[in-house]
Amino acid sequence: MKTDSFRLALCAYNLSTGGASRDAFLAGIAARLERARNDGARLLVLPEYLSEAFLAWKPAGLLPTEELAWMAGEADALLPALKDLVARHGITLLAGSMPWPAPGGEGGYVNRAFALLADGREVVHDKLALTPFENDPETWLLTPGAHVPLFEIEGVRMAMLICLDVEMPALSCLIAQDAPDVLLVPSMTSSLAGYHRVFGCARARAVELMSAVAVCGVVGAAPGTTQNDTNVSGAAVYLPCEPSLGYTGIGGELPPVDGTAGEEPYLVVDVPVGEIRNLRAGGAEVWPGAWSAAGMSLQRHGDGT
Repeated sequence: MKTDSFRLALCAYNLSTGGASRDAFLAGIAARLERARNDGARLLVLPEYLSEAFLAWKPAGLLPTEELAWMAGEADALLPALKDLVARHGITLLAGSMPWPAPGGEGGYVNRAFALLADGREVVHDKLALTPFENDPETWLLTPGAHVPLFEIEGVRMAMLICLDVEMPALSCLIAQDAPDVLLVPSMTSSLAGYHRVFGCARARAVELMSAVAVCGVVGAAPGTTQNDTNVSGAAVYLPCEPSLGYTGIGGELPPVDGTAGEEPYLVVDVPVGEIRNLRAGGAEVWPGAWSAAGMSLQRHGDGT
């Protein structure tokens, strides 16, 4: 399918607005989907740990070590309704990420991003690179994923990573072999330092992959949270730094906020898919093409002592 441009929307979801029930949460997602559809977007991207909003209606006395299982249960209950919303609005939803039972039936939970496609398909990505708080047996102890999904939406090639995943250059080399047009990166960062790590690396990946990278994170804090009292993020679509794309590598970018005043960054961008493909096919200034470190080694020299 020939696609010259693909419009997507990114919403840096404010966890404080998730509502106090499943119905209230779903009403908020429906409103955001309607806004994106009215803006002509074909895809709405929501952030990592959207499921923290569920903690606003968690049962009394739920321990931090019990939260993953409880959120996974809520995710399972809500997914059919989220799919119904996608069908009703006719656009794809990257429904952020949520805890989910680890594949294989050996117990534990993964941090899973769900892409619910307008054509009825479901594509998932289990986070590969886990943070220290995702490896804490006293609170949230998760299992890393093992695969990077590659899929198409209306002829546009997509891949997904989650937050810290995008900071791993080795994954960029892996993904480059399949030449995605857009890399989707839902994230959660509790401080400006984390925001700049994730968004700075996302911008680098756009250069390395010769693709667009769409990244957004949660802001605010969910009532009932035990893990993330602050969240700082924004929304951005980064592009290769090429003259035909405006030189700067920024397709659209909203600055980070903490959401404490009710802010919720929302960005709509037309991704220049056709031009990205032209550049990847030989039109770029210096891009060497998909590159692998296979066969390379470090040459170590002594320090003279």
